[in-house]
Amino acid sequence: LQDLPNAMNAAEITDKLGLHSLRHRNWYIQATCATSGDGLYEGLDWLANQLKNK
Repeated sequence: LQDLPNAMNAAEITDKLGLHSLRHRNWYIQATCATSGDGLYEGLDWLANQLKNK
């Protein structure tokens, strides 16, 4: 799904942002492609569900 040849993958983003150190927080990395929109709705659906469940 990467639209740029040197775009980071989900594991690299997780590491760079230090997400594993966030305790008691839900987080999710959704692979997306800016040029086609692939993955965008899935990520927004996850976010909407998280907000709805609070």
